[in-house]
Amino acid sequence: MATYKEAGVNIEEGYKSVSLIKSHAQKTFIPGVMNHLGSFAGMFELGQYKNPVLVSGTDGVGTKLEIAFKTGKYDTVGIDCTAMCVNDILCHGAKPIFFLDYLACGKLVAEVAEQLVKGVSEGCLQSECALIGGETAEMPGFYKEGEYDIAGFAVGVVEKDKIIDGSNIKDGDILIGINSSGIHSNGYSLVRKLITDLDEDFHGKKMGEVLLTPTKIYVKTILSLIEKYEIKGMAHITGGGFYENIPRMFKEPHTAVVYKDSYELPEIFKYLMSKGVEEKAMYNTFNMGIGFVLCVNEKDADNIIKDIETFGNKAYKIGHVEAGGAEVCIK
Repeated sequence: MATYKEAGVNIEEGYKSVSLIKSHAQKTFIPGVMNHLGSFAGMFELGQYKNPVLVSGTDGVGTKLEIAFKTGKYDTVGIDCTAMCVNDILCHGAKPIFFLDYLACGKLVAEVAEQLVKGVSEGCLQSECALIGGETAEMPGFYKEGEYDIAGFAVGVVEKDKIIDGSNIKDGDILIGINSSGIHSNGYSLVRKLITDLDEDFHGKKMGEVLLTPTKIYVKTILSLIEKYEIKGMAHITGGGFYENIPRMFKEPHTAVVYKDSYELPEIFKYLMSKGVEEKAMYNTFNMGIGFVLCVNEKDADNIIKDIETFGNKAYKIGHVEAGGAEVCIK
């Protein structure tokens, strides 16, 4: 008699995986979570909002996962998955409230799945949002054994009259850049082409460890700033780098003038350039050491930078806004 297990799907391993994952998810539960793990759907009560708007975002980790496969280190890429989603919805002033993940593989190993979801849980804890559900799909013959894919979906909430959409940005506003933790989760198809030895030494660490540094999560920092200052626009610097992402904060045509010598370029990006990547391509692919950009009034810029640094980040005046043009000018 043919069985599901003979077809390549091990239901018992799935049960084991769920059992291992539960404790990580439960750590993230915040007021508002209404369901228990194992429900058919996640439920969250919004609470006291006058005119709430739900803000959602979805993303994955991309080919950075291959570094995890090759090093056998799986506990950080889940942070990347969460970060890519929550940092995006944060750009509109939304507070992340819950997250769902999707894990797919060719052959499920419960302990690997646990490590992946442990990272997602850690990302949710850093974001102060709840991991209220997810899906693990074992698909033999579709994914290679030993390979996993992970993606996620975040939902946040913001009062309608507090949505940040770039409509107040004007000529002369200041661009503040907050440091990244490294490459984050974009550009790894190029990174993997340029760097093939994950055991090589890079400033005292193995290159594989450096490349797996998780994406910085900016939620606590930004939500604190929004309470104190007028933040006119925000950009999460992901795929497409400076050129593609900074203009996304503008509602009307503006030019972002960015000074590349306004901060110290991290060594990993210098190293990638030394491998033959042109500078413009670098700024069009990577975050170049700036993971998040704010557009603010000039009078507030210095105080905002001081506040950002109280959260353990580094921040810089990286440029300014000029009316018209709808482009990024890097000088």
